[in-house]
Amino acid sequence: MILNTPLTEAFGLRLPVLAGGLMWLADADYVAACAHAGIMGFVTAASFPDPKDLKSEITKAKRLCGDKPFGVNVSMLPKLVPGEKTADIFKLIADEGVKAIETSGRNPEEYMEQLKAQGSFVIHKVPSVRFALKAQSIGVDMVAIVGAECGGHPGLDLIGTMVNNALALERLQIPFLIGGGIGHGAQISAAISMGASGVVMGTRLLVAEELNAHRSYKQALVDATERDTALTMHTVRNTIRTLRNETTDVVAKLELENPEIGFEGLRAHVAGTVGREAYETGDVSRGMLSAGHALGLTDNIEPMAEIILRLEAQAEAAASRLSTATHAHS
Repeated sequence: MILNTPLTEAFGLRLPVLAGGLMWLADADYVAACAHAGIMGFVTAASFPDPKDLKSEITKAKRLCGDKPFGVNVSMLPKLVPGEKTADIFKLIADEGVKAIETSGRNPEEYMEQLKAQGSFVIHKVPSVRFALKAQSIGVDMVAIVGAECGGHPGLDLIGTMVNNALALERLQIPFLIGGGIGHGAQISAAISMGASGVVMGTRLLVAEELNAHRSYKQALVDATERDTALTMHTVRNTIRTLRNETTDVVAKLELENPEIGFEGLRAHVAGTVGREAYETGDVSRGMLSAGHALGLTDNIEPMAEIILRLEAQAEAAASRLSTATHAHS
């Protein structure tokens, strides 16, 4: 199947899919699996706080990807990146010859001059269209609008993916990608038919064999359904959707009992290091483990290439249904 969009044309992809940056998990092995399957993944810079480690991971990714593209995600949340040197990170990425940069967390306006000068292709990730309009106005190349159904941070507006897609079609001039709950090929075809240049996936790809996480963690995701997520941390204006477990139950209770609890009151429970242990041990009972509604579609632990082939076949079947329905009424 050939789906030509501004995304596939910019990076020579087989399928218009970006594999979202996953904290602690989006490493060189992950982006290489994506690249060889025909999509593009992002190394998460925040997972490698020491620039030397980030440079080393990018070098490894280049070796594993060969001539196939990958990008680097730079989250610009000051709270989460102490002593951040964002400009230096952007320079390092460009110096290493990586063109695609996904920015998230806050608007990259103050860095756009540098990013343009160094030839970066900037995809800014936002939770809803109002932020996409701002990103468009400062000159990003593309926006990724990731709605309420996503794992991780869906923002405070909690606008669903279908609505985001229709609004983006009506309001944006630059190419846009749609994410949040995307885990089936029919959704890819639907997004394209609604004007998107592609989709962003995270949760659906967590069960890929190449992902460096414990098999029991992946099996827990296969066993989970679309009803097994929890939204917490509203009280600190940092809403997050994660796999429901003991930690999310405790955090929800603390927030209910004391809406003024503040980040410090939750820190012991929500620290990323607690979640990171689950990826290593397979024990998913503790930690904030980002996961979205696409958990209902994570049905098997298998190689990334197999996942993408299935998505492609599903997208093709959906496009065929649309074509049949269109011709039937023409």
